[in-house]
Amino acid sequence: MRPPLENILNRKRIIILVVLAVVIGAGIFLFSGKKSSKPLAGDQAKPSLTVTTGSPDVRNWSHRISATGNVQAWQEAIIGSEVAGLRLAELYVNVGDAVKKGQLLAKFTDEMTELDLEQQRAAVDEARARFVQAEAKAESSQKLKDAGMTSTLDNIQNQSAAQIARAQLKAAEARVKAQALRLAYTRVRAPDDGIISSRTATVGSVLQTGNEMFRYLRRNKLEWRAEVPDGPLQKIRVGQKVTLHTAQGEAVAGRVTRISPVVDAQSRNGSVYIELSGTKNLKAGMFAQGELELGRTDAITVAQNAVVVRDGYSYVFKVGADERVAQVKVQVGRRMEGRIEVVEGIAADAQIVTAGAGFLNDGDLVRIANAGSVKRINPSKTN
Repeated sequence: MRPPLENILNRKRIIILVVLAVVIGAGIFLFSGKKSSKPLAGDQAKPSLTVTTGSPDVRNWSHRISATGNVQAWQEAIIGSEVAGLRLAELYVNVGDAVKKGQLLAKFTDEMTELDLEQQRAAVDEARARFVQAEAKAESSQKLKDAGMTSTLDNIQNQSAAQIARAQLKAAEARVKAQALRLAYTRVRAPDDGIISSRTATVGSVLQTGNEMFRYLRRNKLEWRAEVPDGPLQKIRVGQKVTLHTAQGEAVAGRVTRISPVVDAQSRNGSVYIELSGTKNLKAGMFAQGELELGRTDAITVAQNAVVVRDGYSYVFKVGADERVAQVKVQVGRRMEGRIEVVEGIAADAQIVTAGAGFLNDGDLVRIANAGSVKRINPSKTN
């Protein structure tokens, strides 16, 4: 049975509509593709950012090495007991006290020492009397010997007795000096000017020779022991100036006095000793950082804003003749006065972006607001 004519016409209409829809869609797609492929006027010439440009400044900067280390005593001396078996009777100073050379610091009991000294002095008097007697007898014996009235043996014995008496007198006098010195040692005195940094002695204790009683900072002088890597260490010389920065923000001037001849095998650092001046607020044991001045050298410098750090590397953007920027990797050095030294990567006459560099990428087209030129800063006006 044949389908009705009406159904056949409906199917034909549907097929025709589908074909027309496909044709119209393809035409629209092709038209829009051709239209979008045409560049818009001015798109390629549109700058991404307006920037300020300039050239580096050549500045005469001081060359410095940064270091860290501890403040320590220039000389910390130990004052100990010089007598044994005596009781400590008095203490006259404590930690933090300033002392002068020869000042009395402590005193041991001295009654027995004084009595021993008197006894030794009496022994000297006795020895002197025996010597006078023996010497007179020896002189008389020599005269008799010369006159032939005594034997040679007797004369020799008398002369020997005089020499023995003389030696005994000298020994007795030496014992008096030793006992007088022992008496002097019962009074402990400061060997030099300084400040007491430690006191271990206590009243009533009985000390032995060499026992520590005090520690003191000799002449109240401090020094900074800076730890410097072995590379920069080779550039340091005795006499170079140093600036120390304390935790309180104070700057203390110093001078290199000694350089260690060895480098630590683990840290690869060497020790540099700096004599400090104006140490009123410094204490031994403080940690500090500072800078050692090695002299002055010319430096190619740029503004801090000109340097961009990306992925751990430093870059500047160099502007070409077509006003497109090139990202250039640089090696930076010293930092002063809001500027950074460029050690390697650009020439002194390079045209670089000085403001707006942080928003740029390699190859960007920029609009230049102004342009600078190379200029040399007067060294007398810079650090």
